[in-house]
Amino acid sequence: MKKQVAILGLGRFGVGLANTLLGMGYDVLAMDVEEKRVQAISSSITRAVQADGTDEAVLRELGVDKFDVAIVAMGSDIENSVLSTILLRKLGVRYVVARADNDLHGTILERIGADKVVYPEREMGTRVAHGLMLTQVLDYMPLAAAYGIAKVSPPNSFIGRTLAELGLGREGKWEIAVLIVQREREVIVTPDRMEVVRANDVLVVSGNDLKIEQMLTEARKIKREEDEED
Repeated sequence: MKKQVAILGLGRFGVGLANTLLGMGYDVLAMDVEEKRVQAISSSITRAVQADGTDEAVLRELGVDKFDVAIVAMGSDIENSVLSTILLRKLGVRYVVARADNDLHGTILERIGADKVVYPEREMGTRVAHGLMLTQVLDYMPLAAAYGIAKVSPPNSFIGRTLAELGLGREGKWEIAVLIVQREREVIVTPDRMEVVRANDVLVVSGNDLKIEQMLTEARKIKREEDEED
């Protein structure tokens, strides 16, 4: 049986969550008090309803108490955000995620029982900042200050060489772990260091941001030098 997720609030954050979770195979109930927002997403979601997420009776009627996860996606309206979170805990929802716009808001949500508090604007800003510095990656997810996971399209100088030859792996020159090699429809998880990089592979690596950038810069420098020699 598919997991059921309820999303309270259909601003940009809520809509993005709804569409992504639906694409991941979840049953999604999305609700908002504004009819236009509900209509805009109704044709692309499991179920969208015009409803007040701060009304306990409405939440019970919709069966939200039986959902696996509920996400309070409203952020700027702190009062409603807090009230909805309290009600979801009262109803016994198994896992409650709440969006916060600042530290005080987040602290309140944690103290009233939110299992997880997210800061979309802050996290997106961090991700964009890292992405601006790591100019040669396809995608990036921060893990800690100056460390993260990067999705990399290997430079031409990588093709035909093993991960060990490239200095990749925890014991390698760059101290960059290769988590996944995506090869067309095949996904190789924690590949052996003797795995040979092929054309059109995508590498998912983890390590220090600066070292990731230095590794890619050096690889492209080597390629330019080889082209000049030819």
